[in-house]
Amino acid sequence: MTNKTLGDRGEDLAARFLERSGWTVVDRNFRMGRKEIDLIARRGGVVAFVEVKTRAGSGYGHPLEAITWKKRREIQQVAAAWVDRKGSPGESYRFDAVAVLIGGGGEPRIEHVEDAWRM
Repeated sequence: MTNKTLGDRGEDLAARFLERSGWTVVDRNFRMGRKEIDLIARRGGVVAFVEVKTRAGSGYGHPLEAITWKKRREIQQVAAAWVDRKGSPGESYRFDAVAVLIGGGGEPRIEHVEDAWRM
């Protein structure tokens, strides 16, 4: 499985997980130049900008360890553009992370970290 295929599968699993948890995915792979946000989800008056990290095993550490300060800053820049274009008054915004661990032939493990970091 290529990294792209693995990442796409992780994003699909994360989107379904969020939707089962009451979120509505309103945007996927929202881009500003080369930077992007994997998922943007809304529940009530909260909009979450979600970074999804997927791993096929634990050999490279926990998936969330890959969300560096540089990646967080890029996501924040793209989020500001999304809010300018599609945001609504009264909504609150936050940054979430979803780790997807696929491996061992069992069910994928999904971990949703709400409000994972602040601007």
